[in-house]
Amino acid sequence: MEFFEAVGGTETFKKLAHRFYQGVAADELLKPMYPEEDLGPAEERLRMFLEQYWGGPSTYQEQRGHPRLRMRHAPYKINPEARDRWLSHMRAAVNELELPQSYDEELWSYFERAAYAMLNTFED
Repeated sequence: MEFFEAVGGTETFKKLAHRFYQGVAADELLKPMYPEEDLGPAEERLRMFLEQYWGGPSTYQEQRGHPRLRMRHAPYKINPEARDRWLSHMRAAVNELELPQSYDEELWSYFERAAYAMLNTFED
């Protein structure tokens, strides 16, 4: 069984993205990195990306093309503080999923690698 199905499919990724962006909306460092006042479009993009990455529908690719994560994030100053805040909001979102430990660890490992890969400055 694909990871996507094993963790609950679309509903799980909707919950994850929604909880994550609740944290971002209240974060004075991260919120300005999102151009839309309403974080709904960003939430939808994250959900579609994660669904595709974890074996679900390829809607992200069909609508937006290749993810190109580093390129899409390049305009924003992502320093260690921004990375750590991103990770703290994502950790809270993953915790709320209450996944079996092996799935939680696999998902969290991916988020940690992704967050470190997005670093593009060490300036404040």
